[in-house]
Amino acid sequence: MNITIVTVGKVKDKYLKMGIDQFEKRLKPYAKMKVIEVPDEKAPETLSEAEMENVKAKEAERILSKIIPDMHVIALAIEGKMKTSEELAADIESYMTYGKSKVCFIIGGSLGLHDTIYKRANELLSFSKMTFPHQMMKVILMEQVYRAFKIIKNEPYHK
Repeated sequence: MNITIVTVGKVKDKYLKMGIDQFEKRLKPYAKMKVIEVPDEKAPETLSEAEMENVKAKEAERILSKIIPDMHVIALAIEGKMKTSEELAADIESYMTYGKSKVCFIIGGSLGLHDTIYKRANELLSFSKMTFPHQMMKVILMEQVYRAFKIIKNEPYHK
């Protein structure tokens, strides 16, 4: 299975980079993992609605340029469906079984995702009704994907 995470912005904090590196290493026996960081659009602190849409549109163009047509795209969005770890594992196992061997998770920038991403996504996934820093979400997502493979393989880790 090929799993791609496309995310806006670079991870700057050392502790987050260490977590990402750790889960990339742990996932190697289960899937080909690729993390793609696209640049975030520079913008002032205060933006009008139109300016926010423009920023999200530019980030969306960068994200969409990294997605290939046969990828199953899962966008992380607060309004998405919340799942248990077991449900995510069942979904990933189903993707492998039914030929969706290329899965792409999208993590948007600080302003969220543009409508073009919602239109391209095959599904929306929410980790919580709370808002998390998008850089931290990369580690959380990777941990949950790793946990899903451990559940699928019935290996110790998940509790």
